[in-house]
Parts: sequence; structure tokens; C-alpha cells
Amino acid sequence: MGNILRNSVGTVKGIGKATTEQFEKLGILTIEDLLYTFPYRHEDFRMRDLTETPHNERVTVEGRVESEPAVFYSGKNRSRLQVRLLVGHHLVKAVFFNQHYLKDRLVPGMQINVSGTWDRGRQAITVNRLHTGEQVDFEPVYSLKGIMHQKTFRRYMRNALDVTLGTILETLPIAMLDEYRLPTVGAALEMIHFPTKLEDVKQARRRFVYEELLLFQLKIQGMKKIRKEQEHGVIIQYDLELLKKFIASLPFELTNAQKRVVNELCAELKAPLRMNRLLQGDVGSGKTAVAATALYAAVTAGFQGALMAPTEILAEQHAELLADWFEPFGVTVAFLAGSTKAKARRELLEKLEQGDIDILIGTHALIQPEVQFHKLGFVVTDEQHRFGVEQRRVLRDKGLSPDVLFMTATPIPRTLAITVFGEMDVSILDELPAGRKEIETHWLKEESVFPVLQKMEKELRAGRQAYVICPLIEESDTLDVQNAVEVHAELSNYFAGRYSVGLMHGRLHSAEKDQVMRAFSEGELHILVSTTVVEVGVNVPNATFMLIYDATRFGLAQLHQLRGRVGRGSEQSYCVLLADPKSEEGKMRMQSMTETNDGFILAEKDLELRGAGDIFGKRQSGMPEFKVADLVHDIKALTTARDDAERLLNSKQFWQDDEYAALRQRLEQSGALTEKRID
Repeated sequence: MGNILRNSVGTVKGIGKATTEQFEKLGILTIEDLLYTFPYRHEDFRMRDLTETPHNERVTVEGRVESEPAVFYSGKNRSRLQVRLLVGHHLVKAVFFNQHYLKDRLVPGMQINVSGTWDRGRQAITVNRLHTGEQVDFEPVYSLKGIMHQKTFRRYMRNALDVTLGTILETLPIAMLDEYRLPTVGAALEMIHFPTKLEDVKQARRRFVYEELLLFQLKIQGMKKIRKEQEHGVIIQYDLELLKKFIASLPFELTNAQKRVVNELCAELKAPLRMNRLLQGDVGSGKTAVAATALYAAVTAGFQGALMAPTEILAEQHAELLADWFEPFGVTVAFLAGSTKAKARRELLEKLEQGDIDILIGTHALIQPEVQFHKLGFVVTDEQHRFGVEQRRVLRDKGLSPDVLFMTATPIPRTLAITVFGEMDVSILDELPAGRKEIETHWLKEESVFPVLQKMEKELRAGRQAYVICPLIEESDTLDVQNAVEVHAELSNYFAGRYSVGLMHGRLHSAEKDQVMRAFSEGELHILVSTTVVEVGVNVPNATFMLIYDATRFGLAQLHQLRGRVGRGSEQSYCVLLADPKSEEGKMRMQSMTETNDGFILAEKDLELRGAGDIFGKRQSGMPEFKVADLVHDIKALTTARDDAERLLNSKQFWQDDEYAALRQRLEQSGALTEKRID
């Protein structure tokens, strides 16, 4: 980019010290910041024919004043001015609120242009804009937080564009601009800030969306390329025959999806590059069996394996299950947690360092300084751990560079996985094991709770267990929703003497949560009232009934995760959503839950309804904040940008030719290539 863009915004004509300070509040420090502050929408002031304009839509018309303005006052400082306008052959009312001062300016016979909301029944326009001076068809609207008037901001934007004319360096190569018919950067800035037609806005947006996504993909894939070139993993030459015997010994046959993913993992274990793979699988798709197979493969090659789980009780369940599966093959499985007693812990760590333990399972066992492995080759970790830069650094400091597999039970739309986890390879389990019954899901209004409790009791009488989910822990002044404490009291009273009811929520300490979950999983509690902390809970195959209060408070992905706590055994399971949604989106969410058990379909729907940021949460997920691009609507551009970035990074021309110099510079500025990365 030309140096002029780095100049302070205060060097633009008309911008003094006070205005510079206003711009600073908007995060605009340089001329470049100003030019790349894009409008969030454009007002359409094109003239429209009233006969073709639907009721309650915005409209801009030209008309002749046909009557003296009449002003009506109501209360202090509130007024309504009304005048008749002849628009074509139609005589309509134009209503101005709190603009009584126009009474002397609007005179019969005068031609005026107004914009406002058209009331077809009353044949009236509620005016919010009286156009003066030269009128434009499209006007940009910026997010200015009340700091500055739109008109003032547009004037400064015009001055900034004029002063930088011809000095803005093009980032995209001419070949790409031609291939995708994109405007140059200078033309696109003019078109997005001062469009003369709707097509200008579309073409400018196309250009900036593609550029933004291409730069993002170059960064993500550049990191991936550097990692693969610089970081050598361990070569795990596993014993294929032993692996086949282990798979044959499992108490079920692997699904085709599981077989496919096992093959992907095994190919990567043998390769010299370090594995950095995400395993996506819907609730109940059999991720644990896949992870166990890969762990066993590492053990047959003389390496140790480790599995990290988000909670102690879940880690313990994994340890029990894997010990059972591995026992016939002489594999030693150990469990390490915060609650492990000092003496047992010392003995365990000693055995681990000597190589007498093959697989270590725990909560955060890997990243504790005193945990020393004899020969660690493969690590499986749950999404809750965000096993990132720091954890890898700890392993590297111990001289370890194991293959790492991340597991997530949150289905991410396939289209988004390439963005959120762009620097990883992605495997997907999209098939449920045979014989798994679909969970019957029903959506009922709040007042229908009594028949639901009767249905729950029927399941309890059959020896089953039930979950009851509430959005909040205790009563809220702002949200009229059922809360866990109150519901627990009501259900304890309702089932008194017949069934025991437990309570779990986020404010309990870890040990208390584990105690409650253990009581439920061992059948001491028949009903568990909980907030969403049960999402990543344990495997209780005997739980066949779930009741979710105020289901509209949850997103689709979250509802699906919660529902996945039941339906884990061979018995038919049920999920009841109590909800009275007021919005169309809320109704569609409830409807979607009753129509499908497929997490990937629901994830796509959730993305459509709520957008990417809401699904992942901006902070935790590392979801990129895009200035122009929208991951829901610009998926096609994202896929194109991903393919182009991959092609460029693998071509000699990109690294050598002058036409790619600007792109290379932006890639270097992103930091993707400057250091040896370990993330």
C-alpha cells in the first residue's frame, strides 16, 4: 500500500484536532483505517411507483405540495405536521413527526422529494427524510455510534478518496482480477462508498469479500505448510496384524465411517509429518472406538499413548472402558487425576517414566511438569481442552513431538470446518452404529408439563432414569425462565417417596459435580436436574428420558448436544422440549429438533439461523472477525479462496513473480511465515 495511507486521518482536508479525536473513538487512526471503514448498509433512494409498493415498505417519491401544512401538538415538544402531496395521479398524505419548523418552508405548488414508510391503507407516507440539494440513488450508512453525523462522515470520506486517488497499491494480481471480473482496489473503494447504482455495491463487496477470505486462507494454510515442512513428527510403524485382531475383538462392528477414519489416522501415524487432526463426530458416532484403535496402533509400535478428557468422571469412564478392551492384548492402562493420592501418584509416574504404562488417561495429565513419559507417540484430546500452543510447548520442552488427534462432539457445518479449523486436517464420522434407535423428540407448550411428568414416571417405573434441563441456576429478575433450584424443589416434592432427584449446576465444585454424576450413573439418583453442565457429561445408557425447560433459551447445536445424553442404550429414548417461542427463528429451531437427529443437518440450520459467531462464540473459538465477509452467505467465495490459496502456496510463481509481491507482503505481515510455529 502507498505510504499516504499510513498518514494520520488528521491530514485529510477538513479534519482538525477535535475531529481526529472523534475518529480515534471509532478506532480510525490512519487514512487507510478511514477508507476501510465500510458502510453496513446502503439506503436506496431510487424513485418508486406507489401502485407497485407493498404496505409498510420504505419508499422515495417526488410530489407537488397541494395543501397548506397543518401542525398538531401533543404533549411537550411533540408535534405532527401533515401535508397533501400529488404523486403522479395519486393524492397522498405526507406526515412529518417533530418537524413543525417545516410549516413555513412547505408551500403549495412546491416540488419536493421525500422518503419514508408507505401506509397503503391510509394512503400516507410517514416521512423520515426530506431531500434537499442534489439527491443520490444510494447512500452509505456507517456505524458511527452517535459520535458523528452520517453526512459529515461522508464528506471526510470523499476528501480521503480524492487525496489517495491513484496511490493505492493493488493487492490482487491482474490475472485474478480478470478471472473473477473483480474491480481494482481503487475502483472498489469508490464503488462501495459512493455507488451510483446497486450493481456498484455488489461488485465492490464481491472484491473485498474475496480479498479478505484469500488473505485469511493464505495465512491459515501458510501456517499449515510451514508446520508440515519444519516440524517432524514420530514415525509409528504399527503392527497391522495385531491391529486387525484388536478391531475384530471389539464388541461391535465398526461402521464404514469409522473404518474410513481409522485408515486416515493409520496412514498419518506412519508418515514422518506430525499429525494435527480434528475428528468430528456426532453424539454416539463412535469416536472413542476410533481413538482407541489409533492408541493401540501406537502401542504396537513401541510408543505410549495418552487421552485427555474434560472431566474427571468422564476420564475415569474412558479408563474403565479402554482397560476392558485392551486387557486381552496385554496393554497397561492407567488413570491419573487431581484426586489421585500422593503415594499412588508417585508410583504411577515412576512406571510411566520407565515405560511400564502404555496408555495414560486423565484430565490434564499431559501438561503437568512432573509427568514424564518414556516414549510418547500419540495424544488424543477433547475439544474442551483447547490443546494449543502452550500445551505443545510443554511437550516440546520435554523433547516430545507426538501425533495429536482432537475430538469434538459438536458437529460443525462442513463448510465452516475449513475456516475454524483451517490449519488442521479434518476427519468426519457421519454414520451412527447399527441398531441405534433415533430419539423421539416432541415440542410442547410450557403448560403441558403435567402429562410430560406422567410419561417420565412411566420410564422411571420401567427402571430407567431421566434428565431435566433448565437454563439458569436460580431465579432471575430479567428472564422469566424455570431455574434448576426451583425445578429441583418442585420435582422432589412431586416424586417424594417414589424417586430420588439430584441437582447439578455450574456453581458446584468439581468434586461435588463428580459426586452427583457418579450417583446418577450408578443409579442411586433416578432424576438429574441440571443446567447445561451436563452437555459433556458421562455415558449413562440407562437414561432414556430428557425434559428441557425453556428450550428457546438454547441454540440448536446446544439442544442437540443435550439430547445426546439419552439414546445411548438399546431402549427407545425420548426428548421433550418445553417452549413457547415468540419469534419465527425460535419456532424453526424447535421444528428442526423434532424433524432430525442428524447433528450436521442441525449445525447447517443453526448457522443459517444465527450466524457463525453465535454458534462458536467469538472468544473461545478463535472465529475470525471479518470486516466484510459473512461466513453464512459467502461460503462459495470461502471455498474458492481456500482452493486458490492452496494452489498459490504450492506454486513457484507465487514465491518468485513480481505480480504476487503484494500478496506475499501481506502474508509475511500476518506472521504466518516469520517464525517456526507450534500451533
